[in-house]
Amino acid sequence: MKREQLIQNVEKLKKIMPSYVLEYYQSKLAIPYSLNTLYEYLKEYERFFSWLVDSGIADVQYISDISLSVLENLTKKDMESFILYLRERPRLNTHSTQYGVSQTTINRTLSALSSLYKYLTEEVENEEGEPYFYRNVMKKVQTKKKSETLAARAENIKGKLFLGDETQGFLDYIDNEYESILSNRAKASFFKNKERDLAIIALILASGIRLSEAVNVDLKDLNTNTMVVEVTRKGGKRDAVPIAPFAKVYFERYLAIREKRYKTTKKDYALFVTLYRDTPSRIDPSSVEKLVAKYSQAFKVRVTPHKLRHTLATRLYAQTNSQVLVSNQLGHASTQVTDLYTHIINEEQKNALDNL
Repeated sequence: MKREQLIQNVEKLKKIMPSYVLEYYQSKLAIPYSLNTLYEYLKEYERFFSWLVDSGIADVQYISDISLSVLENLTKKDMESFILYLRERPRLNTHSTQYGVSQTTINRTLSALSSLYKYLTEEVENEEGEPYFYRNVMKKVQTKKKSETLAARAENIKGKLFLGDETQGFLDYIDNEYESILSNRAKASFFKNKERDLAIIALILASGIRLSEAVNVDLKDLNTNTMVVEVTRKGGKRDAVPIAPFAKVYFERYLAIREKRYKTTKKDYALFVTLYRDTPSRIDPSSVEKLVAKYSQAFKVRVTPHKLRHTLATRLYAQTNSQVLVSNQLGHASTQVTDLYTHIINEEQKNALDNL
């Protein structure tokens, strides 16, 4: 989704929200949460508040009129009814006859609500310096995690990683071979953005930063001499992330054409830009997802930018056997998240032994 469209959608949702949700939004924007994350949270709140009105729990006509007392007095049984509603409601925007949303979607909804409740019961201050209320029903709601071992998850994703020589092979394919499958008309668009696209993909493959972090990188944040990029991590923390040397050539090629091809000026701070009606603007996450998808599908298998992040993490662990180092590289608070990569590497080692 283009940033301009994202902003419009956020503003539409803000107009129908209760005042305390707007306070929450403003607070998280200051941290900062990404605009895309806040948009997803606002969509979850609209779904939840609409259910409160439709179910009669909130005796109001508009969700903007739902009072804090309604949230304060919600029972565990109420929340379980909402979860049951999510499991049994007809699926939207699909011709499927199946009912209910996925467990992943339910967990995302509950995570958004937990964030709002934490703000209202712990973080916000009224005129007396106290939270709006103290009773947090979300602490009584249990979420069901997807039943899957790390080994099973590793087995599922390892075929979607570009490990070993495939990392450079993927970049070389885009650089030298991808054009051969394109029509003459498609080639024009490809050559216009080739250097930029390669630089974006190389950055993620060589640093493991998140998609949201990559699109928010400014020119001043990238140092091609030291090969370090500064990013804003989750929670608003600034971090200096080392970049593998193989990405340098792609950065240099992109920076050499950025100003002329995208008509940027000193006021265009974004590193990665797109040109629309002769006006440059920061590239949006959905555009990066689409370009990664089309190149990867043509090369091997359709993947997301997050799989490129997994690729870097797996390769780094293979070289270092250090979960601490991988956690630091990815910007994780603990090494628990990196347990996955040990299982992927074990499979890689097994495959290597099979070939001896």
